[in-house]
Amino acid sequence: MSDAVRADALLADLPREGRGRLKVFLGAAPGVGKTFAMLQAAHGQLRQGVDLRAGVVETHGRAETEALLVGLPQQALKRLEYRGVPMVEMDLDALLQNPPALVLVDELAHSNVPGSRHAKRWQDVQELLEAGIDVYTTVNVQHLESLNDRVQDITGVQVRETVPDWVLQEAFEIQLVDLPPRELLERLRDGKVYVPEQARAAIDAFFSQTNLTALRELAMQTAAARVDADLNRRYRLQGQAAPTVLGRLLLGIEGDAQAERLVRHASRVAERRHLPWSVVHVDTRRPQGEDDRARLQAAQQLAERLGGEVVTLRGDSVAQTLLEHARERRASLILVGRSRARLRRRWFGRGLGERLLAAGQGLEISVLDTEAEPSPVRHMGQAQARLGDYGLALAATAGAALLALGLSRVLELPNISLVFLAAVLLVAVRSSLGPALACAGLSFLAYNFLFIPPTWSLTIERQEDVLTLLFFLLMAGLTGNLASRQRRQLEALRQAQGETTALLDLSRKLTAATDRRAVLAAAEQQFCAWSELEVALLSRDGDGVWKVEAGVQRLLADQERAAADWAWQHEQAAGLGTDTLPNGRWWWLPLAGEEGPLLLLGVQPRDGQPLPGERRRLIAALGQPLAQALERAQLAEELEAARLHGQTEELRSALLASVSHDLRTPLTAMRGSIDSLLALGEQIPLADRRELLEGTRDEAERLDRYIQNLLDMTRLGHGGLKLARDWVAPADIVSSALQRLRAVLGPLQVETVLPRELPLLYVHAALIEQALVNVLDNAARFSPASGRIRVSVSADRDELRIAVSDQGPGIPLNEREKIFDMFYTAARGDRGGQGTGLGLAICQGMLGAHGGRVTVSEGLDGQGTTLVLHLPLTAQPPLASEDDQ
Repeated sequence: MSDAVRADALLADLPREGRGRLKVFLGAAPGVGKTFAMLQAAHGQLRQGVDLRAGVVETHGRAETEALLVGLPQQALKRLEYRGVPMVEMDLDALLQNPPALVLVDELAHSNVPGSRHAKRWQDVQELLEAGIDVYTTVNVQHLESLNDRVQDITGVQVRETVPDWVLQEAFEIQLVDLPPRELLERLRDGKVYVPEQARAAIDAFFSQTNLTALRELAMQTAAARVDADLNRRYRLQGQAAPTVLGRLLLGIEGDAQAERLVRHASRVAERRHLPWSVVHVDTRRPQGEDDRARLQAAQQLAERLGGEVVTLRGDSVAQTLLEHARERRASLILVGRSRARLRRRWFGRGLGERLLAAGQGLEISVLDTEAEPSPVRHMGQAQARLGDYGLALAATAGAALLALGLSRVLELPNISLVFLAAVLLVAVRSSLGPALACAGLSFLAYNFLFIPPTWSLTIERQEDVLTLLFFLLMAGLTGNLASRQRRQLEALRQAQGETTALLDLSRKLTAATDRRAVLAAAEQQFCAWSELEVALLSRDGDGVWKVEAGVQRLLADQERAAADWAWQHEQAAGLGTDTLPNGRWWWLPLAGEEGPLLLLGVQPRDGQPLPGERRRLIAALGQPLAQALERAQLAEELEAARLHGQTEELRSALLASVSHDLRTPLTAMRGSIDSLLALGEQIPLADRRELLEGTRDEAERLDRYIQNLLDMTRLGHGGLKLARDWVAPADIVSSALQRLRAVLGPLQVETVLPRELPLLYVHAALIEQALVNVLDNAARFSPASGRIRVSVSADRDELRIAVSDQGPGIPLNEREKIFDMFYTAARGDRGGQGTGLGLAICQGMLGAHGGRVTVSEGLDGQGTTLVLHLPLTAQPPLASEDDQ
């Protein structure tokens, strides 16, 4: 045995992290002492200091059981009312809020009062186990789901309260509580199980010597199967060879009365052979009544509860489809029920079992012979639909006969049969195989009666006419069968195409969705296309408050909110059609990602009936890409938030560096000049004092520009920039900007190119001037000593351009877009790298507020940089006439 197998066995032997352990006290019948044994074990745990509590214990008035209950901590029961009758149940919420280490839960198969969170008590136990609480519980063997039909066969009593077998399979320990049937009957007669009146009725109906012996054998077989599984696990723990699971069991079912019985039998066979198993239904698109669909859905739900896989296939041949699926899944055993004994199957074909045996080489084929099923009771609507199809067959035959009589004068006798064949094809396409065969039979009689000599009689004189009629009947049956089969295949293709199209459409919409809102819009558009359903998409915040993000905006009732809460917490479907809070009107499906639920999908059928299995599976299939898209959108939002946070940190660091250096530099120069004037005073020559004062003024203006840039950038970022537009001449803006920077531009050679006739600008003059000042200041800082700066203005029909060119170091192509970012400075040349890097960013923002832009190109004489301010032009104002002056 490999180390990997042994390691897997060791891991399987350990309890799942955070999950409690389940111990089951199993008995053959009521009264064998399961509760008594559980309470004895609880006292042993209590003596060892275990924190335990009795969640619910049914003593049934037995004195010895009530005596054992004394001294054990008990959880108060929850009081409920159903149809005016007060009832009590285990208080699950109280146990979860103040959890002990061990809880005693009697009668695992008990059905809770309608309106409780879960329909069954075993579901309450599962929630306790998920919360990390150990559970002691009791159950009788007749309550196991897979043994339900066998118990009915033995006792003649249909047990309504059942427990899925996988619940016991997940138990950490199963203890068999056994009592010989004779002793149990004596306890029953002595009133130690039921009161005397109930005891006599129980002995007559259930507690017979034969029944108790058979139930005892079932209990021992169940316990022995568990012992065998434990023994195999222990062998694997020791590194020795153990039986391996080979193959798979496939169960083929239809929507008949034996479907659930077959599912239970398959579950027992799979458990005995240690085989994984699947329940397969082959949809041939034959008409199926409501009762058949309901039985099929119930059998599939039962298979899911018993731990089987549910598969629905589409095909024309049930046998061939089952065999192909068996080979794909490497199955070793196919189990089917005996085919329904129909006359047409006896005459025209073999049953499903015979066809599987003929073609299933290498596979084990088992056919379960069940009791004869009662004739299905058809509803009035179904009967009317069937009568309508047969009425169509009769009408088509009559129409074909009339048409054939009209054409008999111009057509030969063999050609007239084609008219009846066309009628058969029409009926087969519009209805099903049965009406098509009926039409074929009626056409056979009409053709014989009207056209085969002697006419107007069913008598046939010539032998060749007999062969003609038989051949006609054969061709009519074959064509009707083929047409009906093609119709079913077409319907199957349409349904499959509809499901595939739905998945494709949703995937295509989700692919284009870039954020959570777009994903929700795509989901709402997809689900709301089903007019028979109401759909809502809900999210829940940290405080447990539900918010409808898409779909039906409706407040949730208390019961619906409880089902939604449970589905969200446990990541399982709840509500209508499930075993958890099934009395509501909504079916809740959590859409979960790797880290938990992302959204809750609620579906409410308008007719109030539970969703069919096919529709539930389709919605669940659509929910998978939707959950992935939500998770992708959430991840994108988190990445964007992280990116913005990083950019914010970079801007903050750049701003702090700018404040600490660029804003402090002029303050240092100003303080040095002022300190010199204060310390030396009149000792400094007048010319030097004037120079110090002018330098202080220049540094103050420089500091003022830096602070103004910061304020302007803040206003741009927070939308606080207000545009007070007015008509202004471009020449005025240029001259004013040059005047403001006369001290900075003094050492440089500045030339201006201003055409005489320029259109007016409808702008906020101060903002455009500030933008031009920033560009000129940038050019001055990067220009060499005595360098040239040229300011030129040009205009065309749509825009006016103000170009500022210098002879600085220039800007590489890969950096020309970055210079408009905040706090970015190009450190080139002897005078590069100064300033906060806000000037050009503010310039771009101010021009963008006017609908303009800034571009970068080459500077003067092939060196330096040219920054061009583009401003849109609007219709010019009318010139004032001399009469107006």
